Formats: sequence, C-alpha cells, structure tokens
Amino acid sequence: MTRATLVARNLRRRTRRTLLTVLGLAVALFLFVTLRTFLRTLQTVGDVGSESRLIVMNKLGMVFPLPLAYRAKLAAVDGVGVVSWASWFGGAYQDPKNFFANFAIDPETYLALYPEIVLPAEQTQAFLADRAGAIVGVRTMERFGWKLGQTVTLRGTIWPGEHRFNIRGVYTAGQAGFDQSSFMFHHRYLDEIARAQGSEGQIGWYVLGITDPTRAPAIAAVIDRTFENSAAATRTQTEKAFNLGFVGLYGNIGFFLNAIGMAVVFAILLVAANTMAMSARERFGEVAVLKTLGFSDGDVLRLVLAEALIVAGLGLLLGLGGALLLFNVVGFDLGGFVPGLRVTPGIAGIALAMALGIAAASGAVPAWQSARLKVVDALRYVA
Repeated sequence: MTRATLVARNLRRRTRRTLLTVLGLAVALFLFVTLRTFLRTLQTVGDVGSESRLIVMNKLGMVFPLPLAYRAKLAAVDGVGVVSWASWFGGAYQDPKNFFANFAIDPETYLALYPEIVLPAEQTQAFLADRAGAIVGVRTMERFGWKLGQTVTLRGTIWPGEHRFNIRGVYTAGQAGFDQSSFMFHHRYLDEIARAQGSEGQIGWYVLGITDPTRAPAIAAVIDRTFENSAAATRTQTEKAFNLGFVGLYGNIGFFLNAIGMAVVFAILLVAANTMAMSARERFGEVAVLKTLGFSDGDVLRLVLAEALIVAGLGLLLGLGGALLLFNVVGFDLGGFVPGLRVTPGIAGIALAMALGIAAASGAVPAWQSARLKVVDALRYVA
C-alpha cells in the first residue's frame, strides 16, 4: 500500500464528513472571492470615468432638474469644448422589477463625448434619423431577447404613460467596466412628453467635454460661480469624481465586506480544524501500527497534512472555480448593476493563500499530535 493510497482511504473513511467539509470550504471560498471581486469592482469604478468630462448637476441633488437655458452660458465658459445633456427617464419594461438604466440624451453631442459607446456606423445613422429611436446595451438586449429594429414599450414611472421606442442600435463597451446595459433615446422625444405635461425646458444633468483636463477644477469653479445666485445653483465635478461619489453612498462598504469575508473564512477554519482533529483521534491506533511497521514521525506528520491539503484543495477547486465560471466565463454582473465583475489573478492568489492557510492551520495540531504520539500510548486505541 502506497502513502497516496493510505491518504485516499483515510479520506473515504467518513465520506459524508469529508464531503461536507469540502463543500463548506467551497462555499466559504466562493463567498470570499465574490465579496473581494465586488469590492475591487467598486473601488475601480472611478477608472471608468474621464477627467476630460465634467458633470454639471443641480446643487440640491440629481433628482432636481436644471434649465436647458444654461446650455449657452456653459458653452461660453473658457475651456469647454462640447456641451451635452441627459435626463433620467425611469421607464420599466413589462414588469417594474425589470430594472435597467434608461435615459434621454442629446444624441449628436453625447455620442461625440463618449467614444466608449461603440456602435456600427449604419446603426448610428439610423438612430440619429429616428426621433423615436433608441440604442441599447448588448447586455440588456441579451437579457430580454430583443432584436435590432424591434419596437419596445416602456411604461413610465416619472413620466406616466406607455412610450414606444424603436431599437436602432446595439452598443458594446469600448472600455473595460463601461456599462453595457443602458437604454438611451432622443431627448427631443422626452421634450415632447414634458411639453404635453407642462414641464418643458428642463434637463437632468449636463456633460461637458473640456479641452484641458488639468484645468478641470478651475473650470468647475467658474461654472458654479456663474450659477450660484440663480434659482438652480449647480455642482460641477469631473466624471471620475462623480462616479466615485456613488460608491461613497454605500458608506464604508469595504470594511463590512472584508469583515464578512474574514468571518466566514474563520468559521470554516474552525469546522475544518475540528474535522481533522476528529479524524486524527480516530486513527491513533492505526498510527501505532504504522510506527510499529517503521513509519517515522515525519511520515505520519506528512500523511495528516496531506489529508488537510487535499480537503482544502478540493474546496478551493470548487469555490474558486465556481467564481471564475460565474464572473469570468458567464459574465454575471448583477443584471448590469455592477459591470466589470471579474476575478483577477490577485484575488485568485489570495484565495489560494487562504486555502493553504486553512490546510496548515487545521492540520498542524492533529499532525503534530499524531507524529509525537508514542507507540506504547497509541496501542491503547487498538481494538
């Protein structure tokens, strides 16, 4: 009988206990990797934003509109090259639970400011030519099974009624992490809806393309001073700062996610340690026989540690493998809510270190006890 065969038979001694321990490790490592992946994505969300784009919103908050009449004054500010605007629409498709970002844009200027929105030229022209046209991210198209040229109806929440749009373009992201699930349509379509309800001439926020990103703070200050005494004072910041502001709404999420992940790993460490300790105690008699047959203390130590490493390795294979399959292969991103979820080599390395640490911590004491056990004392356990 080889040492490998001996380790395999010991693991099969209590098959149910071994399987449950492996599954527990797999779930813990999967949860840990998922939390770390989610946290890393949130921490890097600002990288998607650009320092050459400024976001101008109402000082009171995003839900308060700005006058479209600000457009001319914004265009006149030194350093501003392109002025675009957008408004949140908040429509729902069939069921209010079918959430995805949908908003109105000024198409020519908005697409010029966002090269990250990749559209075939013919689809761009079709969108620009259709007042009721819309461009939709590839993830939302796949989610609902929509086709190019299809007419879809969104039920308004902010703007009551049912509104029909023709899908004229399907965009993909030209930059990793850029959202691929939004639904964008002509702002003039929304203007007509607003005019019918007596609230025309308002927009949600402005997007400005500036000629020199190093002047962003100075340009933002000039804009806010220009409108500080108006009925709708502004708050201007770079797109990167704007995106990071959304992460800040979650509070100290990094601390909580790390705390949850470490608590789960610590709990499963205790389970694994208890399993290895029980397994080692059950085999004290066998250890005496092995030592009688010539196995050294080092041999016994390595056998017990090998069992711990195999259990941890199987848990790592299932847990990390499941996370890689879910995020890197399937591309799961919470329905577009957190685009760019990917298990990085760094996170995989941390998971590997965790598994090795669990194996060492759970197997060290039982292995040491088995190795130090005297044959005379161990023979008491032989039936």
